[in-house]
Amino acid sequence: MSGADGQPPPAALRHAPGEPDVVGRDEQSELEIDVDSMIELARAVLRAEGLPAGCELSLRFVDEEAMTVLNREHMGGDGATDVLAFPIDGVEAATGGVTAGGAPEMPVLLGDVVVCPAVARRNAEAGGASTLDELALLVVHGILHVLGMDHAEPREAAAMQARQRALLADLRATDA
Repeated sequence: MSGADGQPPPAALRHAPGEPDVVGRDEQSELEIDVDSMIELARAVLRAEGLPAGCELSLRFVDEEAMTVLNREHMGGDGATDVLAFPIDGVEAATGGVTAGGAPEMPVLLGDVVVCPAVARRNAEAGGASTLDELALLVVHGILHVLGMDHAEPREAAAMQARQRALLADLRATDA
């Protein structure tokens, strides 16, 4: 079954009252992805970062060919990369102009996080990690980019890596 755009419909769309919305889509077939778990992870990260209801994030899992095209067109890179993030409205739009109930007056499109599971699996194998842990790291990493963090400078990289580690540790502790 596919949507009007010829793509499969979103694998999951969750909207719990008082929480950010996350839409997930698995557009690759090389690696089985539990999209619902990745959506829950993304929502937990957004909650931990203080994002209110009314904020929306898209999470896509694509094959190497699609990631290569995105990397070339948007980043000027060669080949597939593990994760790309495309901020849209920005975190300022999500945290400013909220209603009395804490939600933005208008839906805020935080952005898109695109992950390539095939590259993630290779990175995991090279680094001695599990593919699931690598995918979780990439989802968190992409969300932090959408929320404005970067790693171009050493100080930024250290702050982003510390935040990633803290989020992953906190989220694993709450799952236990």
